Amino acid sequence: MNTTRRTTQLAVTAVAAALGVTALAGCGSDTSSSGSGGAKDTGTKKSGAKTVTLVSHDSFNVSETVLKEFTARTGYTVKVLKSGDAGVALNQEILTKGSPRGDVFFGVDNTLLSRALDSGLFTPYEAKGLDAVAAGTRLDAEHRVTPIDTGDICVNYDKKYFADKKLAPPRTFDDLAKPAYKNLLVTENAATSSPGLGFLLGTVAAYGEKGYQDYWKKLSDNGVKVVDGWEQAYNEEFSGSAGGRKAKADRPLVVSYASSPPVEVLYAKPQPAEAPTGVATGTCFRQIEFAGLLNGAKNEEGGKALLDFLIGRTFQEDLPLNMFVNPVVEGAKLPELFTKFGATVDEPKTVAPDLIAKNREQWVQSWSSLAVK
Repeated sequence: MNTTRRTTQLAVTAVAAALGVTALAGCGSDTSSSGSGGAKDTGTKKSGAKTVTLVSHDSFNVSETVLKEFTARTGYTVKVLKSGDAGVALNQEILTKGSPRGDVFFGVDNTLLSRALDSGLFTPYEAKGLDAVAAGTRLDAEHRVTPIDTGDICVNYDKKYFADKKLAPPRTFDDLAKPAYKNLLVTENAATSSPGLGFLLGTVAAYGEKGYQDYWKKLSDNGVKVVDGWEQAYNEEFSGSAGGRKAKADRPLVVSYASSPPVEVLYAKPQPAEAPTGVATGTCFRQIEFAGLLNGAKNEEGGKALLDFLIGRTFQEDLPLNMFVNPVVEGAKLPELFTKFGATVDEPKTVAPDLIAKNREQWVQSWSSLAVK
């Protein structure tokens, strides 16, 4: 299953491009290194290498100053190897298991975690500082992966559309199937998109393993539109986003993230007093992203140091306005823009990882027969 990552995780580079600005600095490319001091790779031994390679999905983003701090502390320079959407990146690592392209993999989430763990992709390592990470995010007792961030996949709505129509925006899954919202929702393909899969899992959690199919029949009859991935749904089909407005999009409801509204504020010039989009908080599924030390990593020590750093306060407090996700370290500060314009989801839907592992393919197949036309 090729899985397009959100983002919440959110694809900030796509949003920035839609708004005509440059994404925040800090991402390395396939061939460049990020960090300070111009440290060079001195070899491929597990000790002695001065470069640590982080393999990630395309939405990984971090401030340059943060990477420089990592280099100053450890002597390692970080090279970021972006590898497409989350599912694509994960599949590439599974295919090269034992001879990985990097040292640490970032971006596998709870919807695909079982695939990574069952493949033997990671070497167990208990990162320093793990005791400060929220207990509910620690899904692997063997420490093959370390939780890094969380995000809530939720339906977003175009405030202007609903105000103009004098129609209350939907709040729950049930609302989305009502006639008042016919032909208004666009979602991502659960077989090719992480937000799409998360939204599907949210309906499984809400209606059960039998009831979710009846619910999707109702959504299909109510005109839900399915597209391949988040970028198309959010920036081309959703009328509330900057990209959607430019594209003259006509769908005022989209599956995105609870943290999407701050993006629309941050990159707008001038910044509005109120976000143009809102969140239907009764439609949310909690996504947890992990990183792990790749089995066969050439620089194990550097990889371990990087995992320690990823759950340190410096990196955790850099996350919200770079990747628009929530830190997992308890007590990490959130920026005002993130808290003011983002939605707080008190009771997100969740599905146990073992149930996802057992049923994911079957659920997606059943969903496809109902929703994809």
